[in-house]
Amino acid sequence: MEQLVYASLAWFAIPRHGLTSVFLIAFVSATLLPLGSEPAVFGFVKLNPDQFWITVVVATLGNTLGGAVDYWMGFGAKSVVAPKREIQYLKWFKRLGPKALVMAWLPVVGDPLCAVAGWLQLPFWPSVFWMAVGKFTRYSVMTALLLWVPNAWWVEILKPIAGL
Repeated sequence: MEQLVYASLAWFAIPRHGLTSVFLIAFVSATLLPLGSEPAVFGFVKLNPDQFWITVVVATLGNTLGGAVDYWMGFGAKSVVAPKREIQYLKWFKRLGPKALVMAWLPVVGDPLCAVAGWLQLPFWPSVFWMAVGKFTRYSVMTALLLWVPNAWWVEILKPIAGL
């Protein structure tokens, strides 16, 4: 198992596979699996500052497609588990509609929000649009803010990890 983890990490090495890795990491992190894509996005942009916007767009695309997978999982779960049943405490979400998915970028609750949108069978394309707006804003703001942090600070933080 340990070899599988090391092989996976080696394959996803950002300098070697670049934007493909950013896309895949963003996609997987938007599913219900616990993985954060922000370090990959930030790391790639830190190494390639001239590719800031393309990296943000690729990460947004991957993360939004992952959110769409969550949406369809929720949609399918409703049709299998409770096709006729309406859950009372989700009425507020249905009232807000697809615009509520602008919050799909939030940690912990963002991915389940996409699945709930599918469960409630909210319109698909407007849901995807609002997911993308939230995720694009998150990647843009978070990556820009992290780039303002001085390099000396990152070196101090990473010394214990690198064994220096």
